Amino acid sequence: MNVHIGEICTRSVVTCTRDISALELARLMRERHVGAVIVVDERDGKPTPVGLVTDRDLVVEVMAGAVDPEIVRVGDLIVAEPVTAVDTELVFDAVWHMRSQGIRRLPVVDAQAHLVGIVTLDDVTRFLAEQLNAVTCIVPAQIGQEAVRRPS
Repeated sequence: MNVHIGEICTRSVVTCTRDISALELARLMRERHVGAVIVVDERDGKPTPVGLVTDRDLVVEVMAGAVDPEIVRVGDLIVAEPVTAVDTELVFDAVWHMRSQGIRRLPVVDAQAHLVGIVTLDDVTRFLAEQLNAVTCIVPAQIGQEAVRRPS
């Protein structure tokens, strides 16, 4: 099945800029009930992902490091360019990206690298579960069709 990442990704994404504090980020995560926020820069008037910060990043880098969360900026927590997927890639490409990079969240961008959404491990699992459920309907449908074609 040729389902594109753009069809299953979440379009409502929580974002922030590099200059907010770790404390502001933690409050944003709490307010929006998310465990990750995509860090963006504006390019061509549209958000472009430059990083992704998780609640784990806050715990490991700020809390466990006993660093003042009002001083640390989100930009300081970005360790690498984010791995992204283009919205026209297939869902199985997203699985490959996630598996090969060991990540659970994948920002989804358009052809110009502007942010359009995020696909998470939960999104992929939900999609695959729906596909497996559809497969379980094959045999009963086949039996029903046979009963119509070959009545007793």
